[in-house]
Amino acid sequence: MPAEWSPHQATWLSWPRNPDTWPGVLDAAEAAMADVVTALAPHEHVHINVQDDAHAGHVAALLGGRVPEEGISLERIPTDDAWIRDYGAIIVRDDDSAAGFAAVDFAYDAWGGKYPPYDRDRAVATQMADRLGLPCVSSSMVLEGGSVDVNGEGLALVTEQCLLNSNRNPSLGRREIEDRLAAFLGLSDLIWLGEGVVGDDTDGHIDNLARFVSPRRVLTVVAADPADPNHAALAENRRRLDAWRDRNGKGLDIGELPVPPPVMRDGNRLPASYANFYIANGVVLVPAYGGESDRLATRIVAECFPDREIVPIDCRALIVGLGALHCLTQQIPVMVLGFQHEKQK
Repeated sequence: MPAEWSPHQATWLSWPRNPDTWPGVLDAAEAAMADVVTALAPHEHVHINVQDDAHAGHVAALLGGRVPEEGISLERIPTDDAWIRDYGAIIVRDDDSAAGFAAVDFAYDAWGGKYPPYDRDRAVATQMADRLGLPCVSSSMVLEGGSVDVNGEGLALVTEQCLLNSNRNPSLGRREIEDRLAAFLGLSDLIWLGEGVVGDDTDGHIDNLARFVSPRRVLTVVAADPADPNHAALAENRRRLDAWRDRNGKGLDIGELPVPPPVMRDGNRLPASYANFYIANGVVLVPAYGGESDRLATRIVAECFPDREIVPIDCRALIVGLGALHCLTQQIPVMVLGFQHEKQK
């Protein structure tokens, strides 16, 4: 699996449409997604899953005047929800494929069966593969894309809370999961972190906790205040990153991201995290939540990507749905034989 900072031919999205996911803020979530597309389109093509022709017209109207028509493709691929990172195809290098790449379709159960129905989301990966002209390899193992972060050289970050959760693959142990990730994503080693942040309904997705920004550098979220409910879990994750060594005894270069001030809704803390950034061609989209720490987090990410534009995106509406920028995007790497997209009329 290529690293996210590797060249993309496109980013693939599913447009927010479920009012149950964004109660009372769906319009604001759509506006934030329009900001995402506006930031991405100058740098790479953007595919957007829409429900039907009427929905395509709605999305086109929201983007009209902001994004050149040739910069997007509105894909008539119906979805249940917008979190394509977790149910979309993961594109991997594959020497056995004529294209040099293949799409991997892992089983998907909406984070342990939490949010039915999800049958349309389960069908998205194969449709993406068909549109891209790629062979699709299916795995019966449940795995969401937001639960694994790779460095492009066979090393990945994962969490025990998610991958070893009994609501995903109760018959698989740690070794069996490692073997399947090696087979389907080309991973040779995993760094197992522990638990995720308060309010994360994904059971500890890594893209809210720690992210590779180069083959050996990781940004990890820390809560400086010992009274923060996230302090202990994030400190333990930092300890594990500090302790990890490869077969040659070499460790990681670790930087820290702050936690934003608590973002609350109906008395509950939402899983707002600066680690949920998205790396694209020439640009990195960084979540913003309206606090003073936004500037610090943006500066830290910018220092890791000096040759890319850094664009903060207001995620206060998006996080009501319990996810942010990385959860809503899926990168399509540049492929060996090139790529010609055909706009759908």
